[in-house]
Amino acid sequence: MTVETDAPDPTSSLLAFLGSEILRLRTERGWSQGTLAREAHTTQAMISYLESAKRVPTEDLVRDLDVVFATGGHLGRLLPLVLRYAYPSWFLPYVQLEHDSKSMRVFESQIVPGLLQTEGYARAMLTAVRPDNLDDLVAARMSRQALFEREVPPHAWFVVDEQALLRTIGGAQIMIEQLERLLDAGQQPRTVIQVVPASVVAHPGLAGPFTVMSFDEQPDVLYVDGFSQGRLALESIEVVEAGRAYDLLRAVALSPEASAELIGARVEELKR
Repeated sequence: MTVETDAPDPTSSLLAFLGSEILRLRTERGWSQGTLAREAHTTQAMISYLESAKRVPTEDLVRDLDVVFATGGHLGRLLPLVLRYAYPSWFLPYVQLEHDSKSMRVFESQIVPGLLQTEGYARAMLTAVRPDNLDDLVAARMSRQALFEREVPPHAWFVVDEQALLRTIGGAQIMIEQLERLLDAGQQPRTVIQVVPASVVAHPGLAGPFTVMSFDEQPDVLYVDGFSQGRLALESIEVVEAGRAYDLLRAVALSPEASAELIGARVEELKR
């Protein structure tokens, strides 16, 4: 299957420059995207995403590309700069923990969780804050979803306030695609999605969105979102309290089946 794409202006961002370097090195060798993908132990779609600056590569993938191209670590030296502009510095530790987690419990009150967002929804939402590096931010957000493509993806539990479904970000069509993405995700064996209905006036998530991540060989970590930046909490007392709050949220939320029915009804409403 051919997935060749036009590369963006390499001067538009560091991510675009990295993509142009990968395209240059591949073209010099006369390789197709599929050939490079096989050599670097990745997918043709991922190579296409990288060359079009639609994904932020992992350190492992960049290391493999440097080996394949025999660059002496050239791409690896570019990656820290790419990450600095694609992710806020305070957010990078969270991204790494998210990538390494074995399970996660996510609550969102106003928007669809980032790990479940479509590209159209993410772009429409991020456009509202008028960032200078919109394309990089969208690519970074979509890149985080690669953890679901692992051989053994994490167990992921998402509880979302119904308000997030009622906020038609990007217009009806983008919202329909987003809600259908939620329905698809909810069918995956390791992903559970529940909705707290609007009829539940007060619940433990009113203080704001948060995520509890679990690992094989380290204690659980709490991430609390905020206006200007989020924070990681390692204190066991705070993590335990967050776990209890999440249990209460699951108790007042609709069942996964009823949640899917509610999401489906919202889709039909937007289609009318």
